[in-house]
Amino acid sequence: MAKLHIKKGDTVYVNSGEDKGKTGRVLKVLVKENRAIVEGINMVSKSTRPSAKNPQGGIVKQEAAIHVSNLNPVDPKTGKPTRVGRKEVLNPNGKKTLVRYSKKSGEEIK
Repeated sequence: MAKLHIKKGDTVYVNSGEDKGKTGRVLKVLVKENRAIVEGINMVSKSTRPSAKNPQGGIVKQEAAIHVSNLNPVDPKTGKPTRVGRKEVLNPNGKKTLVRYSKKSGEEIK
């Protein structure tokens, strides 16, 4: 399992597929499957049985997982999709930490 370039909470741009060109926030990252669930992207219709949460049952629209290779983080400075690099930064307390940064602007991705 390689380290992924996106994390939960990131704003991402969709590179390919039905939702190409859209952006959304990452709700969940499925590391083992190399997939992510993005808010409002890759919506599927799922039929559900009546339950306490949904007493009517019927068809529910929900997000399906999308492969991380089809997603690019959005640059915090320009608002455009970018590639991600990793570099070590010295903390004020003297410890080194690995941070992600935008290849386009060099800005740190929080």
